[in-house]
Amino acid sequence: MTPRGTRTGEDAEDLDVEEVLALVNDSNGTHRPDPAAARGEKDSTPTPRKPDTRHRATPWPEARDIAERAARSAIRAARRDPVSVPLDAALGLTLAAPLDALTDLPSFDTSAMDGWAVVGPAPWDVRDEGVLAGHAAQAPLTDGEAVPIATGARIPADTTAVLRSEHGRTDDKGRLHATRGVVPGQDIRPRGQECRTGDQLLPVGTLVTPAVLGLAAAAGYDTVTAVPRARAEVLVLGDELLTGGLPHDGLIRDALGPMLPPWLRALGAEVTAVRRVRDDADALHRAMTTSDADVVITTGGTAAGPVDHVHPTLRRIGAELLVDGVKVRPGHPMLLARITETQHLVGLPGNPLAAVSGLLTLAEPLLRTLAARPAPEPYTLPLRDAVHGHPHDTRLVPVVLRGDQAVPLHYNGPAMLRGIAAADALAVVPPGGARPGQEAELLDLPWASGGIGVCFT
Repeated sequence: MTPRGTRTGEDAEDLDVEEVLALVNDSNGTHRPDPAAARGEKDSTPTPRKPDTRHRATPWPEARDIAERAARSAIRAARRDPVSVPLDAALGLTLAAPLDALTDLPSFDTSAMDGWAVVGPAPWDVRDEGVLAGHAAQAPLTDGEAVPIATGARIPADTTAVLRSEHGRTDDKGRLHATRGVVPGQDIRPRGQECRTGDQLLPVGTLVTPAVLGLAAAAGYDTVTAVPRARAEVLVLGDELLTGGLPHDGLIRDALGPMLPPWLRALGAEVTAVRRVRDDADALHRAMTTSDADVVITTGGTAAGPVDHVHPTLRRIGAELLVDGVKVRPGHPMLLARITETQHLVGLPGNPLAAVSGLLTLAEPLLRTLAARPAPEPYTLPLRDAVHGHPHDTRLVPVVLRGDQAVPLHYNGPAMLRGIAAADALAVVPPGGARPGQEAELLDLPWASGGIGVCFT
């Protein structure tokens, strides 16, 4: 078994986060020109297939790599500058500048416990007025004196130690005695214990978590410098979709409209709009050409049926197909297209679990790279049960994690969400299937892996 965080050794080249951040934010404050672009050469994104070539699906790992490289190309073309973001809006962003301490932490000697600040050996005469957090420092103590003190309060000058409340008692004369030995400096947090002004607390490339927000606030920050979110727009296609009530008369409920926006936010995107587009080629053309999002997500219409308008519309607007079908089940009709140098379209299949497969195959590496987030560490677990495979394609199968095993779930058909709704991860099953006990790579889901994206608003 390969534990979480252990690379398998056979994975595709990882995303170089430092390279992505360098594209977003040069260290000298200027943007370096792309030498290849200056020479008129194409970037490293694979040359797209012409629309009239014979269709050949892309292997699953290669499709994910293409999506990453497409994002790098978009970052170079967009020349996106880092942004200054208030702390309450920075969750999930990536730091584009180091978080350096603006002050010593703590900025003065403080008490680590409720009790008494004491000077010299016991017993001590106790001052009447105590020291509370947030109040100005009291006059220095003299030898044989003590003063009540609260956790976080400023230590009076010349204090020997803090005696915890449970380790002291007063006699009938009001003098304080220690019930155990007192060591100089005990329960005092000295100034600069955590950091000194100018220390680097967190490097460029750090994902802003709730703990990072707390550290930034403690260090005196009101804003952080971060990589801006990629803007994503969702186009939900189909005349058969209902937005409320029970299915009836051949109409079904739209599952992707409610599901995709929070999932895209979990991947680091800002969802600018969810638009519903009827099965009409001109309507889809208008929706695509009026979107100013960095990434357009469409649902359905990626095959070759009578109302599947995605391919014809991409040809009509001159888009470049980077991925046209992926050797993965469910979801093989997914696609990735470059509309402009800075705008891409991810075409998801209309079946719900197939759309999830497309999200994790193409949208996840694309949006993760645009957000300058590091790739998740690959890990594997043995499968408890056998999983039937496709003869030639990778399968993505919902699983729950039970101890050191992954348990495959039922209800994993392309149109089903029952399995993925209960899942912790998706198992990557190679062509031909997997036997019980066989190691499988796992793709964690945001809500199961502790991802902070589910907290986005």
